[in-house]
Amino acid sequence: MRSGFFKQRYGELVVLTDSKAVKAWTAALLLALVLAPLVLSPFLMAHMTTIFFVAIGALGITVLTGFAGQISLGHVGFLMLGAYTYAIAVTRLGLPAELALVAAAVVPAVFGLIVGLPSLRLHGLYLAITTLAFSHIVGAALLAGGSFTGGGRGIVITRPVLLGMDLGSDRAFYWFCLAMCVLAVLVTLNLRRSYAGRAMVAIRDNDIAARTMGINLMRFKLMAFLLSAAITGVAGALMAMYISIVSVESFPFLLSIEALAIIIVGGLGSVLGAILGTVFILTLPEVFSALMSFLGGRYADLMTTSAHEVKTVLYGLAIIAFLRFDPRGLRGMWHDLRHAWVHWPLRY
Repeated sequence: MRSGFFKQRYGELVVLTDSKAVKAWTAALLLALVLAPLVLSPFLMAHMTTIFFVAIGALGITVLTGFAGQISLGHVGFLMLGAYTYAIAVTRLGLPAELALVAAAVVPAVFGLIVGLPSLRLHGLYLAITTLAFSHIVGAALLAGGSFTGGGRGIVITRPVLLGMDLGSDRAFYWFCLAMCVLAVLVTLNLRRSYAGRAMVAIRDNDIAARTMGINLMRFKLMAFLLSAAITGVAGALMAMYISIVSVESFPFLLSIEALAIIIVGGLGSVLGAILGTVFILTLPEVFSALMSFLGGRYADLMTTSAHEVKTVLYGLAIIAFLRFDPRGLRGMWHDLRHAWVHWPLRY
């Protein structure tokens, strides 16, 4: 008879998982994702590829908002910096793709430190407006960059040969994005269970109490901005490779709203929630589009003529619905489902 789970050492409390079933299901999921391009249609493979690099960006904002509690409305600025840094490095400076990808993480991280400085004095809405202003400043600066940044025309790039792998084919790029997404998940999970991650969560819950306990607020707030910007910059570089052209118009403010919708719908402060939220938010417009096509008539053209407006409405409705009915998000719903399965027929 099950009598509970007992931890005898501190290491058991912070281990990623001690469940053989979780390890087995995780291995099966990874194997299925690796083999998926062999059976998926080009459309579904492109959709899965988009989910991978968007999930990396969602993990970046999870570190900042979910772990450290610092609200950001301008994360699209770091996404732009990562994309433009990669494009400029390979087209203007002639750097190898590997170094350009590293630069796409380093440059946003440096700007993350600069943007993070106001977080030492500002909180809540004031910090959110500051980050929003940062994203507009980045966009304006890139548009005014002339031939170096491509101005309004942007920069055209091709998919590189990275670490010996030719990413020119959609299948190879899918596998590379999957590998980067798995790496980002492992980094974020290990950050959450480290001393730095626990300090960020303490600051999110109560910064005054955290300072009383000896946590350096300046250090860990800036660290959250740095790590979040670096992870988001990598997502921007992957997005640049995918769309093959980098321009300011490719990074609208809607992406920041989409990022917030992902972490709210998925579950704030949860790595699993960031993944589930990404799948839900990116699949929601596709499901709605399929429904409109099924209805036919003028509804079939809705996603073609008003895609931006429809997505905005769908994201807003999703945020309102989850905040009203289950603020824990999809991660909380999954926890309840798993709890009911494990303890059935008991209810506790």
